[in-house]
Amino acid sequence: MAVDEKIITTPSGDWFYREVHPPNPTDLPPVVFLHGLPSLGYSWSALLPDLASQGLQGIAPDWLGFGRSHKPQKRDFAYTPDAFIEALQGFLDAMELDRISLVLQGFLGSVGLQYALRHRDRIDRLAILNAPLSPEAKLPWKLKQMSFPLVGDMMTQDPLLIDRTLEAGSGFVIPDEDLDVYRRPWLKTSDSGRSLLYTLQNLQLKTAMSEISQGFASWSQPTLVIWGMVDPWLAPEPAQAFSQKLENGDFVSLPEAAHYPQEHWSEDVGKRLIPFLRKSSAT
Repeated sequence: MAVDEKIITTPSGDWFYREVHPPNPTDLPPVVFLHGLPSLGYSWSALLPDLASQGLQGIAPDWLGFGRSHKPQKRDFAYTPDAFIEALQGFLDAMELDRISLVLQGFLGSVGLQYALRHRDRIDRLAILNAPLSPEAKLPWKLKQMSFPLVGDMMTQDPLLIDRTLEAGSGFVIPDEDLDVYRRPWLKTSDSGRSLLYTLQNLQLKTAMSEISQGFASWSQPTLVIWGMVDPWLAPEPAQAFSQKLENGDFVSLPEAAHYPQEHWSEDVGKRLIPFLRKSSAT
């Protein structure tokens, strides 16, 4: 099943996204997939056709500042969680998506969680893959050092940081055809590295974790936490505790997967994720 590649103009700039339309659509909300760092919407590509085959529309954008989306200068875009949340709202409005199921992963996934808390009425179902969820969560050294002045400026301009970071987080070698997609933004413009640098410098993870810990205490929407258990950066215990405290939460472990489970374990992720997304919100 073909995955369409499109660009849409929003108040914050052009967003690039991948999309699948089901041949036999259901009346369930579209599913929006948000990537982590330093990944792209491309990381969800293997899941999108399977999603569409089950009657669901899937949309996987590159976050503003990443991939083939617009990369604003810092003077025009603060690269803070609030800025990303406002930009995401603009993307969803431009796409005319009033109510969605949200799937997110990784360290920029914390912004997706903050968006969900601030726009509960627009979230039908929520799925979380290896994203920071507790006050104990910290940026791994691999990403932290990219935020340092001077050192970070140099590191984030190196296209090979994609290989090193994705492979360090996943524990697997990334195939060359996939690395070609991930590296391409770095090879085309230095703005790609600067956007990553600004994002890491302004992620405000401690504040975000406080908002997430407090906000999800009253969260009632169906939520599935899928966790790569050998993640070198985020331990599974806080994620298990997080899901247990939810009114309508469930936890699924992937024993051999790590930080980017959708990359190498997409079939296993899909077997758990798609049945969850196909349930009616009334179920």
